[in-house]
Amino acid sequence: MHVVFAASEAVPFVKTGGLADVIGALPREIARLGHKVTLYLPYYAQVREQVPEKKPLIRSLTIPFQYYNRFVAILDGGTHDGVQVCFVDCPELFDRESPYRTETGDYLDNWERFGLFCRATLEATKQLGVPDIFHVHDWQTAMLSVYLRTVYYYDPVLRNAGTVLTIHNAGYQGWFPPQTTERLLLPWDIFTKEKLEHYNTFNFLKGGIVYSDALTTVSRKYAEEIQTPEFANGLEDVLRRRAADLHGILDGVDYSQWNPATDHNIAAHYTPENLAGKTECRRDLLHAFCGEQIPETTAVLGIVSRFATMKGFDLIAQIADRLLSEDVYVIALGTGEPYYEGLFRSLQDRYPGKISVRIAFDDVLAHKVIAGSDISLMPSQYEPSGLIQMYSLKYGTVPVVRATGGLDDTVEEWNPETRTGTGFKFQGYNPDDFLAAVHRALHIFRTDKDTWLTLMRNGMAMDFSWKKAATEYAALYAEVARRRS
Repeated sequence: MHVVFAASEAVPFVKTGGLADVIGALPREIARLGHKVTLYLPYYAQVREQVPEKKPLIRSLTIPFQYYNRFVAILDGGTHDGVQVCFVDCPELFDRESPYRTETGDYLDNWERFGLFCRATLEATKQLGVPDIFHVHDWQTAMLSVYLRTVYYYDPVLRNAGTVLTIHNAGYQGWFPPQTTERLLLPWDIFTKEKLEHYNTFNFLKGGIVYSDALTTVSRKYAEEIQTPEFANGLEDVLRRRAADLHGILDGVDYSQWNPATDHNIAAHYTPENLAGKTECRRDLLHAFCGEQIPETTAVLGIVSRFATMKGFDLIAQIADRLLSEDVYVIALGTGEPYYEGLFRSLQDRYPGKISVRIAFDDVLAHKVIAGSDISLMPSQYEPSGLIQMYSLKYGTVPVVRATGGLDDTVEEWNPETRTGTGFKFQGYNPDDFLAAVHRALHIFRTDKDTWLTLMRNGMAMDFSWKKAATEYAALYAEVARRRS
């Protein structure tokens, strides 16, 4: 089977969030199952820095718009772990300071940028190889499914290709003015409530949901949640209509990069059988964050996150004073909303010796925080999949999480009677429930080291590798291809 992935980012080429990690890993795992895999990415300025000019596979494709044409080259990105990478090169649209936006907001022509990317991918496959399945991701590539079932409906080369759309985060949908319909040369009869119209906007993600053969999202729990008003951001009705075609497939972890037994970013290696290196990693982390005087009896609470309300930082703000009055040391790493960056700086000033903050995106430090902390905090308002909790489990860092999305699917509440479980969860989105869950963790850490070691080892024994997810995706591809044949 031939699978084409179309996505707006992927490691190691360009990354703004977790989507890049998924696209860096999943195509490789599909290829390992014996399938032919091609990945299409925009040739951003950030990609050009990583991958200097490559030879063109296609020198020029004409992509029509309402009053003009754009001209696109398809560049050979080489083969990586069995995955052929192709870059869609259109400098006037992609050669910019960031993939999606500036500090003042999203690029106003994102409708054109990603509409072109979707159509160019379709046109390129007609010359380079039409797949059995197009696997598209989030709103930026959802229009590929729309084009395939409208403008390209009668194309004999493409008509049997199936489409799978993965929704990584339903909070971002790609809303644009109604005129986008004709600007992208799409028929006006798709701009209806049943199809792409959404509160008088042209909604890229909704179009993908309506026109894709199958839908997936990144955890079982999130597949349920996005059929409700609280999590679907207005798309709950259309998602409920497609419920039979909606599958929750949990994201995996790349254990070649995230494994305390082999991680070259941490001070010492360790395993469930020999945890001595964990102590050295904690010592190294405290040195890096100026906490050398912290005693072994003080719990180190780690936060690695984008500083945003959706990540639960309003709850952290509400419990900060109570938490920092206790015998804990908090280490926070990340960037995000200016309010929360300022909040952490002020807490660091007010509670010297109790909290250390680094406002930065630093992958090496992220490994150190996860390996060296005792407890990892993830009180997310919503979390479609989440990776930090899965990394934390592998590193014996006990997670405290809100029971939402992938956090609920991957963390099992500690049960003292059966001595099973891997962390601590809270249900209601309120600060008191969050603090109570933190206190449950702190109580065991302070009073029962044998139980704490059991908790650590339970988490380290969990396996969230990509192999299981890839097998589920491959089965779904086969089903969609069968229906399309």
